[in-house]
Amino acid sequence: MAPEALERCFLGWVKQVVKGSGAQVIPIDGKTLKGSYDRNHKQSALHVVSAWASEHRLLLGQVKVAAKSNELAAIPALLKLLDISGCIITLDAMGTQKKIAREIVGHGADYVLCLKANHPTLWAEVTTWFEAAEAAKFAALEHSYDARVESGHHRREHRQVWAVPVAAMGDLHQIEQWVGLRTLVMVKRVRHLWNKITRETMVYLTSLPCDTAVIGRAIRTHWGIENQLHWVLDVTWGEDKSRIRRGYGGENMALLRRLAISLLNQETSKKRSLKQKAKRASMSPDYMLTVLAAGLAT
Repeated sequence: MAPEALERCFLGWVKQVVKGSGAQVIPIDGKTLKGSYDRNHKQSALHVVSAWASEHRLLLGQVKVAAKSNELAAIPALLKLLDISGCIITLDAMGTQKKIAREIVGHGADYVLCLKANHPTLWAEVTTWFEAAEAAKFAALEHSYDARVESGHHRREHRQVWAVPVAAMGDLHQIEQWVGLRTLVMVKRVRHLWNKITRETMVYLTSLPCDTAVIGRAIRTHWGIENQLHWVLDVTWGEDKSRIRRGYGGENMALLRRLAISLLNQETSKKRSLKQKAKRASMSPDYMLTVLAAGLAT
């Protein structure tokens, strides 16, 4: 089956689910299917960009990255597939581009974009400004602050978030070219693992108001696409080990795996792991119907 036909069927179901679930934060990220390359036919590994509703653990859509291209072309195509009006789109540094910010705002949504050294001048200016402001304890500066400590899975994380209106930061490099930009954000994470302590500082651009409770939640939600989707695909489904690569096989199977994860997440009558649910569904037609019914009833 051509991927377009399968995607149309999938998106028809997703629109019904999203309408009922009211998904607000939509992380978008890419993943390479490492085993899908084919040396004999000079075919590189398949790379797909997915939109994920972390709060509902549901795939909203995916787009294949064309050969000799990258995620920058696939992200706008994915945005056009979705009804993102009123939602918050989160992207990592690869998607932090003026064109993509303009596309998101044009669809009636807000954005939270991770700023890294791929925009070296702006990144250096924002980082230096936040370092100076933190040293002065943000004295006499309009800002919002939030701090949280979370524990689980043998680790503890202390997270601090500062948000400042863009107007308070003065003249920044080409800042007026970021459509809808209202706030700049700094996040500091200190993670206490069983064998080490890690520290990380990140900065973000966002069209949201200066409210660290809302912005911090959106940033935390973005990490869900790695934990709830990409990790599950590799560890539970063994996606990177799959050698399906001929014709449309790789692309169709990528969508079917993500559909299976979404359906199993909607079935909540059994408090079991996705792996256990999938195994039971493969052995019990009755439970498989329960999973399918949960997806239709959402």
